[in-house]
Amino acid sequence: MSKILYYLVLLPLSWLPFPILYFLSDCLYFVFYYVVAYRKKIVFRNLKNSFPHKTDKEITAIAKAHYQHFCDLILESIKAFSISEKEIKKRMICKNTELVDKYFRAGQSVILAGGHYNNWELFAVAGGTLLKQQLAAIYKPLHNLFFDAKMRETRGKYGLEMVSTKAVKEFFERAHTKPFAIVFAIDQSPSDPNKAFWTEFLHQDTAVLFGAEKYAKDYNLPVLFARINKEKRGYYSLDLFELAPDASKTAYGEIITKATKMLEQDILDKPEFWLWTHKRWKHKKPS
Repeated sequence: MSKILYYLVLLPLSWLPFPILYFLSDCLYFVFYYVVAYRKKIVFRNLKNSFPHKTDKEITAIAKAHYQHFCDLILESIKAFSISEKEIKKRMICKNTELVDKYFRAGQSVILAGGHYNNWELFAVAGGTLLKQQLAAIYKPLHNLFFDAKMRETRGKYGLEMVSTKAVKEFFERAHTKPFAIVFAIDQSPSDPNKAFWTEFLHQDTAVLFGAEKYAKDYNLPVLFARINKEKRGYYSLDLFELAPDASKTAYGEIITKATKMLEQDILDKPEFWLWTHKRWKHKKPS
């Protein structure tokens, strides 16, 4: 069934030009928001808890804008199955590669901390064309082996190396052999709240994955925050910000707190571009 879905639906869809894909996205928005109400309770609960001072009208406006962006994200991710390197270089650029170039010249790997904001999938595919470092991303393998392989194939076709969460330590043991830029998503919900770092995020006690800071300190790697901006429909840019040039000189929790606060500010500025459909606050803070 997975192969039928991929070869008869997803791959042919990916061959369509962007204007047709965005027409389909507009149709999908109507279906998701007005017909099937896809995860609508989760989206509205997340928004109301994150923006307690906004009115119902303001919350609804953000939700509608989010669903429109979310449907674009789905169709753009499908397009990634067949997008050319020439096309993707036009649609994802990096504004300040000089921040990582200096580490590349020194033969040093870096950690890029970011969130599920704007089109992280397009960055995953394009990232290998943007930076001089070998790009790597930590990810949790999908249960569906066919789509897990297709995801790794799609994301890796222009240089990204996918590193399973089960093999992170082994990866870092060999990462010193050449300069890597290692991407950590900091806004996923940890599986074990007792091992997470807890902070306030969007007016709520929030468990945060600690891996970006842990490995930065274990291997003395600089940490940068990676922000993805939406320039216009279908076009994105990457901005990098230095969080910790020397991780060994930071206090416990300092790096991950800075990264989380930067992501929070991006969400406060343009909330529609974050992934509100996921159950981010599944855990209660341990006593």
